[in-house]
Order: sequence, then C-alpha cells, then structure tokens
Amino acid sequence: MTTEAADSAEAAGTIAPAADPGFLQRHGATIEYILIPGAALAGALVVFGIFVAMFGKNPLDLYFYMYYGAFGTWFSWQNTLTRAAPLILTALCTALPAQLGMVIIGGEGALLIGALSATSAALALQGMPPLVVQIAMVIAGVIGGGLWIMLSGALRQYRGVNETISSLLLVYIALAILNHLVEGLMRDPASLNKPSTREIGAANMIGSIPGTDVHWGLVFGLIAAIAAYILIYHTVFGFAARVAGANIRAAKIVGLGVSKLILTVCFLAGGAAGLAGMVEVAAVQGRTNANLAAGYGFTGILVAFLARQNPLAVIPVAILLGGISASGGLLQRRLGLPDASVLVLQGIIFVFVLASDALYGRIGFLKGRS
Repeated sequence: MTTEAADSAEAAGTIAPAADPGFLQRHGATIEYILIPGAALAGALVVFGIFVAMFGKNPLDLYFYMYYGAFGTWFSWQNTLTRAAPLILTALCTALPAQLGMVIIGGEGALLIGALSATSAALALQGMPPLVVQIAMVIAGVIGGGLWIMLSGALRQYRGVNETISSLLLVYIALAILNHLVEGLMRDPASLNKPSTREIGAANMIGSIPGTDVHWGLVFGLIAAIAAYILIYHTVFGFAARVAGANIRAAKIVGLGVSKLILTVCFLAGGAAGLAGMVEVAAVQGRTNANLAAGYGFTGILVAFLARQNPLAVIPVAILLGGISASGGLLQRRLGLPDASVLVLQGIIFVFVLASDALYGRIGFLKGRS
C-alpha cells in the first residue's frame, strides 16, 4: 500500500519541487540568475551599512531612508521611475552588444550625442507642428547615438581596436564636442552663467504620462526593452547574434555575416542611449547643456551587469538603481550624508556583481547535487 500510494502521489504530480531531483537541474540556471545578483546586492548593502556606521550613523536608519526615499510615497515612486527611464535605455547600450560577446561602456557618450542631435533637429524645425518636431528629435537622437556606438563596433571589427577602450574614450570625445558646441556655435547668448543651447520650446516638450509626474521617456524605455528582448530571443537575427557571441569562428564558418551583426547591434545599442539623450532634452532639460552629463550612461553599465545582460531584467534593475539614486537627497537631509554617497553604494554594488560572476555554474545544490 505504501508503494502504491507513493506511485499514485508521483503520478498526480504532488511531489514538492525540492524533492524532485530533476527540478534543480532544469531550473538551476534561472535560480542562479536571481539568487546570485540578489546576494551580491545584499552584500553590497551590508558593506555600505558598515561604511556608514563608521561615521556614527545607524545602518538601520540608512536602509529605512533609502527605502522611503525610493518607494515610500507616491512622490518617491514618481521620482524613482523618472530616473529609471534613462537607465533602462542606457543599460540596453551595454546589454545588446553583450549578446555578441562585446563589452560596450560608452552609453554616456551616445546619450550626449543623441541629445545634441535631437536638440539640433528641434532648433532646425522651429515653427513646425510639435508632433513633427518630436518625431524628428526621436529619429535624430537614435541615429546620432547609433552611429556613435557603431563607430566603436567598426573599430573593433575592421581595426582590431578593443571596443571597451574605444567606447570609453568616445565618451570623453562626445563630452568635448558637447562643450565645444554649447559654448560656441550653438550657445544661447542669454545663457550667461551656464552655457546652454537655445530652448527647444515648451510646445515641443514630450510632457508627462497623464495623472503622474513621470515623463513619457519611461514608456519609451519599456517599449525599447521589450522590443530588444523579442529581437534577441525570438527572431532569427537574435539567434544569429547569440551564436556569433558564443563562438565567432563557428559563426563565420556557417556563413553568418558577423560584420553586419556587429554593426547592426552596435547601432541599435547606441540608438537606445541616444534616445535617452533625446528624452532628457525633450522631457527634463528643454535644452542641451552640461547637466546632461549626469552619469546615466555609467550607471546603465551597472544595471546591465546586474540584470545579466537580459533586456527584460533591465527594467526592474533600472527601477531599483533609480530608487537608490532618488534616495540620495533624503539621506543628505536626514542623516547628513553627502548626496553623492549613493555613488559609493553603486561602486560597491558593481564590485560585488563582478566578484559574484565566478559563482555561476559552481553552486552544487542548484545542479541537483548534494
């Protein structure tokens, strides 16, 4: 009777997942992708709490105000989502090339070039209907950012230049171009203390989602992340990109156009960051100036790594990192910490994420082994 009861229970599918020896083998990798980044984030928070305690602050107060400043009120949520919008787009600038085995960290440069391109389009089309101007700004921002990162991909493919180094150097070139134009050819004579371009016009701003103070850039980011996920995991193009990323020699042998894949993916990646620049101009700043170099491109690198380069996972991670950034002001007011202290936390998180990379595939119980 005992054997029959066990057999019937197994047939009915009532065995718990933990008791199923094949469950962890089938789903261990998925659990790893959640467990390890989560543990890295928790470890970083603990270390940051110790760091703050050394300055006489209560770590529990730190965690409370971080949560409250990020998610405690509707105002906090709106601030968090507003900051998350550009992070989603700049994270895609790193996550998409990673499918090809490339490490692109130049999202900040593509954002700046996208912002300049979008502003130029808006100023050139003054007097046109707002919808026409806004569409032109989107197109210009995507093309500007896309070409900027595609340059890094081309240097890697045709000249053997490391894309990590070239994309980082291109950030500083983009910043120099922005400063040169904003302080020279494109400068608004009325901007005396802080050089800026002329305003794009209130009618050409993209505004906020009805009923909220969150701009439409969040919607752009969500659509871009979902589209990127579908492209990479549910299309022939995405499959070819992942094959090339896994083994570029095998991809060439089977006849895949590796050069085309690299240039296309880099253009799409840069286009996402360029769109973030357009959003910052059309939804926040209203013009181009040095305030655009706010570090969203660099934080996007952390978002992409914490999300394991998965375009869908980028969304919740960007919201989390946006919340940490949004809590900086409250930490300054309530605990007397510098507003930039959240940058220290982001750095600690990045170190923990990189260190935790060695754990993937090495946790025995997630492989169904004891």
